[in-house]
Amino acid sequence: MNENKMVSSEFSTTPVEKAGKPLPFKDPNFVHSGHGGAVAGKKNRTWKNLKQILAAERALPWQLNDPNYFSIDAPPSFKPAKKYSDVSGLLANYTDPQSKLRFSTIEEFSYIRRLPSDVITGYLALRKATSIVP
Repeated sequence: MNENKMVSSEFSTTPVEKAGKPLPFKDPNFVHSGHGGAVAGKKNRTWKNLKQILAAERALPWQLNDPNYFSIDAPPSFKPAKKYSDVSGLLANYTDPQSKLRFSTIEEFSYIRRLPSDVITGYLALRKATSIVP
């Protein structure tokens, strides 16, 4: 018990010493942009609906050669495409060799094995894969 009292008295003296020093990573003049609003002398944000945003965008002086989402040419990615399960949509690490459907868990595998061939063909058609089902 005596040790606990001594430790608590040690900790009570250290904050008093540090309270006088300003912390080096805090800027005393910092004002957060989200706080204050009209109180800080700033106007309140006016919200625009989609129609107003699109009208303002059409009014901008766009040139024909300005880049947009449809004109940007990017090289193909070096990363392999991610493969998702045909049943659950989760990342699939496995492929059923019989039906060529992708799955992520053993429960999905057992579900795939119980599916009739027309349902398997439908899953493969959704993925736009060639359906080779015996």
